Amino acid sequence: MKLIFLPGPAAESTTLDSAKFAHKAICLMALLLPFMAGAGLVWLLSVSERSELGQQMLSQWRAQLSQQESLVNQAQTQIIDELSGITLQVAELEARIIRLDALGEQIATKAQLDDGEFDFSLRPALGGPKVEAVNGDLIAINNDLPLTKLLAELNAHVEKSEQELTLLDKQLAAKELRLEAFVAGKPIKKGWMSSSYGHRIDPFSGHKAWHDGVDFAGAEGSDVIAVAGGIVTDASSRSGYGKMVELNHGNGYVTRYAHNHSLTVKVGDIVEKGQVIALMGSSGRSTGPHVHFEVLRNGKSVNPERYIYRASL
Repeated sequence: MKLIFLPGPAAESTTLDSAKFAHKAICLMALLLPFMAGAGLVWLLSVSERSELGQQMLSQWRAQLSQQESLVNQAQTQIIDELSGITLQVAELEARIIRLDALGEQIATKAQLDDGEFDFSLRPALGGPKVEAVNGDLIAINNDLPLTKLLAELNAHVEKSEQELTLLDKQLAAKELRLEAFVAGKPIKKGWMSSSYGHRIDPFSGHKAWHDGVDFAGAEGSDVIAVAGGIVTDASSRSGYGKMVELNHGNGYVTRYAHNHSLTVKVGDIVEKGQVIALMGSSGRSTGPHVHFEVLRNGKSVNPERYIYRASL
């Protein structure tokens, strides 16, 4: 097919052969097609690489976010665990401080301190001049100390106080025990000394004889008391002594109370100083109501008078 172009009346016409044009176009397309295909392939590869790179970066970001989330969860768990541990430590310290207060009150009572001198039911009195903040921080001196270290120091302080108060309590208890076991005083509440320690005239034979104790006369049935705290090692009738009580006070000291009407304690009983252990009588080798009082030290008889008039600790 041919195309004829007429530009004007006087101009020459132009003829275009469509077959030749198509042939040229096809040739041109054949030449351009490889270049276009190559360019398209390059563009596709570029887009694909950008997509893969984006996917890799997205994966990396997701991995980093997941790792950070895991770290945050671990930190939260650690904080919760530490707070739980601190709460338990604070509760334990509070309980120990309550015990310290109770022990302090007990020791203050034992030591017979003045009322109000050590009142463990009140908070300790504090004071001092006002200290201005340094850089807005009043406790800058402790800024470098973690809370756990502060709790450890407080725990050590409480433990030291516990040890000191416990030791003091033991010392006071030992002192009380020594005072309780200290042999001193008379074995009666009412009466008088009717016979002394040593050589005397025997009331039955009329001859000079040795007397291992002292006698206190009084009314029948009056109280016979322990001159010191101790353990009853004998509470029975013994030849010559009648109904007798023997007490062991420790440190080698033993006391005996004889010629009683009746006994109020038995072997194995723990008695306190001043406790009634018998009622005065005239059992055994006796001429009337009285108590025969002996003091033995390391198994040997000693003069009871040095303990009867002995000053208390």
